[in-house]
Amino acid sequence: MLYNEYKDMIDRSIRYIEQHLLEDIRLEHVANHAAVSMFHFHRIFQSIVGMSVTEYIRQRRLTHAGGELARTDKRVLDIAIDYKFGTQEAFSRAFKKMFGMPPKQYRNYYSSFVTVKEEKEMMTKLPQGWIRGGSHPEEYEMGVNTEVVHRGKTSGRIHAGEDASKEGFGSLAQLFKAKHYLGKRIRLSAFVKTDKVAVRAGLWMRVDGPENEVLQLDNMEDRPITGTNDWQLHTVVLDVPKQSAAIAFGVMLTGPGTVWIDEIRLEEVDHKVPSSNMFALDSEEEYELPDGPINLELNP
Repeated sequence: MLYNEYKDMIDRSIRYIEQHLLEDIRLEHVANHAAVSMFHFHRIFQSIVGMSVTEYIRQRRLTHAGGELARTDKRVLDIAIDYKFGTQEAFSRAFKKMFGMPPKQYRNYYSSFVTVKEEKEMMTKLPQGWIRGGSHPEEYEMGVNTEVVHRGKTSGRIHAGEDASKEGFGSLAQLFKAKHYLGKRIRLSAFVKTDKVAVRAGLWMRVDGPENEVLQLDNMEDRPITGTNDWQLHTVVLDVPKQSAAIAFGVMLTGPGTVWIDEIRLEEVDHKVPSSNMFALDSEEEYELPDGPINLELNP
């Protein structure tokens, strides 16, 4: 499935869903908004987003419901009805399946243990397994956010004030060994939200060789995220040559603004999915050196 071919359609569909979460949304409504047949839309959405439209809507409603449970005194029954669950029992079952605890216990947990002070501290505490990176990481506040979430309890967040350098950048990142992905094509996908990004934000992924040389790279430089945007799905696709040693990935922010990242997936994809590698050489065969000098005549 060619993600780039359908990105605009998926973005329109997700915006439509976000705007109508408290209404009666049906698959045919979203498909009509996307201007494709219901069957075709369902297949594309499932392939790119990784779940059905119905499950996506359910998870987004439950995530919003979780936020209301944590930050309001609204009755559980009223929240269940607002988010289109027929009964409180049905809402409780679905909520427990997603969050691991029933709604009332979830509310008690947050009211008892997660204070406003702790939420602010979490914004500067890195998620487990993640590192602070970039050229000017000291200018960026990085951590976990519980208030702006796409699915579940938390998202990753990078924020910089107006005095942040517009030349450097900060990154919330991971680095791991490439051995399980050698010879494969992989796709990094995540939902990203931005607020007042002055320069640019985006996902990035890099494949390094044994001498720390960069073999593959995409930092969305040719498709930057700027300004203020609601949650959108973005992807990066790279090959992992057989001589690769490490893979790094994350989200980055250059200059003032805020970026959130959630629902991150890293998966192997078919080689029919186009690579987004920024380098001209994007297949492992092209990395092999010739036996001697070639084209000394400089023929095109």
